[in-house]
Amino acid sequence: MTEQAVREKAGKLSREDVAEYLRDNPDFFIDQDELLRSLTLPHDSGRAISLVERQVHLFREQRDTLRRELVELVSIARHNDRLFEKSKRLLMQVIEARNLNEMAAAIDDSIRGDFGLDAASLLLFTDLPLPVTAEGALHVVSPAQAQQHLGTLLEGQRAVCGQFRESEREFLFPEREDPIASVALVPLRNDELLGVFAVGSCEAGYFDQSMGSLFLSYISDTLSRLLPAMLERHMVIPIVDEVVES
Repeated sequence: MTEQAVREKAGKLSREDVAEYLRDNPDFFIDQDELLRSLTLPHDSGRAISLVERQVHLFREQRDTLRRELVELVSIARHNDRLFEKSKRLLMQVIEARNLNEMAAAIDDSIRGDFGLDAASLLLFTDLPLPVTAEGALHVVSPAQAQQHLGTLLEGQRAVCGQFRESEREFLFPEREDPIASVALVPLRNDELLGVFAVGSCEAGYFDQSMGSLFLSYISDTLSRLLPAMLERHMVIPIVDEVVES
């Protein structure tokens, strides 16, 4: 076949035809060492390199990308492991609490100490008077007050994160010298709405709707199961005292 005939035949093949053939025949370059050495490709440096050099370069780029992804995954795994340990410590303290104030104090200490946040609040909704005075992170309000101040924030089942309105932040974290700017809130439910568990940061952008809230769900699920019995215990104690005194 003459050189002209080869050129005419090659001219009938499009770039797509060649690419499709090579995809269908990935072993085409086996035993084609001379051809590989003769093929050149442009490089970022401006000089032409062989196909083999280009392939090695691509493999190195892929290796570096995979290495970075692996380092990131290991970092995330370590972060999650630390988060799990902190959550476990907090849950053990909550389970061992003897009353509502101890429960709220354990939550407050852990959230501000272990988790490095600025505030925690355990807000209970009830019209019945409790025989204990709420202290620290524990706050007791009526369901009507909660609905008036928090409204739609109480309708969901999952954590709600964001900056919230100023009136909502002040209701969740009253009597603070440094105002809370960003909040994550989880409703506490056990057949009915018992209250809310909220954590706050003075940094406006700390909590947003895209952030994960798995550890908040763990804590809120535990609180939702413990609170009914804890509240019942608080209500029973005065009756028992009256019986003993009589």
